[in-house]
Amino acid sequence: MAVSGTNSGRYGDLPLILDRSGPEALHRQVGAAIRAGIRSGRLAVGTRLPPTRTMAAELGVSRGVVVEAYQQLIAEGYLTGRTGGYTTVAEWPRHVAAEPAAPATPGPDLRVDFGYGRADVASFPRQTWLRSIRRVMVETPGDRFLYSTGQGVVEVRTALADYLNRVRGTAAHPDTVLICNGYAQAVTLLIAVLARRGARRLAVEDPSSDDDARPIAAAAGMEVVGIPVGPDGVDVAALERSDADLVILTPSHQWPTGGVLSAQARAAVLHWADRRGALVVEDDYDAEYRYDRQPVGAMQGLAPERVVYAGSASKTLAPGLRLGWLVLPRHLVADVAAAKVLADRGSPALEQLSFADFLARGEFDRHLRRMRPVYRRRRDALLAALAARLPDLEPAGIAAGLHLVAWLPPDLDEAAVVAAAARHGVAVHGVTPYRMARTGPGGLVFGYSSIGERAITTGVDLLADAVAEVRSRA
Repeated sequence: MAVSGTNSGRYGDLPLILDRSGPEALHRQVGAAIRAGIRSGRLAVGTRLPPTRTMAAELGVSRGVVVEAYQQLIAEGYLTGRTGGYTTVAEWPRHVAAEPAAPATPGPDLRVDFGYGRADVASFPRQTWLRSIRRVMVETPGDRFLYSTGQGVVEVRTALADYLNRVRGTAAHPDTVLICNGYAQAVTLLIAVLARRGARRLAVEDPSSDDDARPIAAAAGMEVVGIPVGPDGVDVAALERSDADLVILTPSHQWPTGGVLSAQARAAVLHWADRRGALVVEDDYDAEYRYDRQPVGAMQGLAPERVVYAGSASKTLAPGLRLGWLVLPRHLVADVAAAKVLADRGSPALEQLSFADFLARGEFDRHLRRMRPVYRRRRDALLAALAARLPDLEPAGIAAGLHLVAWLPPDLDEAAVVAAAARHGVAVHGVTPYRMARTGPGGLVFGYSSIGERAITTGVDLLADAVAEVRSRA
């Protein structure tokens, strides 16, 4: 390791450079250096990393910095370790919407809407976005407003690749990024291309909200199969048996249950994809909002030729922007770009260029830092209200995202609770409409991003009255 400015060291061929004057946290710099060493092959499978105390002493940092970096990479699947043993480089494959069924309609007396999947658009950073638009209009050469390639303008692809590599741990390059009109168009383009290439079976998580993908796959002649989801994400053994050519996953925060796919399960999914020649679509829909620790990195960084990374600005800025992106394996870029041109001649240049400026100037990072504590306070208010008024509901998936699930006790029927809540002026979704098998425990999906703490408390109070009504009729 060689550390500029302060301390340095080297393990094998891995340089480790820490910039103490920069904005990036030290543990993230350590993690990024190790991740890059693994991806490049300089750190081979089975390589033992130095003990945390040893590395910390050589770098001149606290042991906690190195522990945090190791733990993050273990969660992402790059490293493996056990208590009292060595931390080693893990084995993994290397390759360098229609809305779902709504709840019962509450009618004109709707008081609280726990709808999910929304950013708080009232907090959209209008002034900074406007400054980005003005700079683009003044500084951008005129030819940027001609028809672009199907991939999108190079400025936004470059800014996105830098951001995703830095924050989400992807292995993106501007040449592999494609801009689209949100996640719905992303899966439409991708499924069409893969169906033409011979894909016949799509696997989706069960439960999931992938109503964007299912009808599109069926229309393309593909069979859709559901893979059961447990507390820690998709059932990998069931995926192995599925005979699928393509699987769509939400590994960093499973929708709706909130499970995080473990490092071992991520490695198993990637080994499955490698053996079968299959493709994993990683829907990274809300991973920027994690409240207990740094977000778990993207699977795409582990196997960029087996994983398509899909993201959008819908949960972070506003869905009305219609800004989405794919990070594609290189062998798919040309075909998906051609499908994009055929679909709409390319996404609007002004929005792309404005977002590029917004990203490059750090405004996106600042917006996320500003919104995380806001959403966390709302989540905490929801958890406190549920604990006080409905303690027999079991919250899950609370560590991240903009929603949580509360599992119902056996004596409560999900559909009856949803209907009673609507009569009491509360809109809330049940889990069952998102199940393909239509079997499993009852639960309620609470979105909390677009309502304040007082309204959240009021909503849970009304829901408690609805639950009491259901129980009184049983």
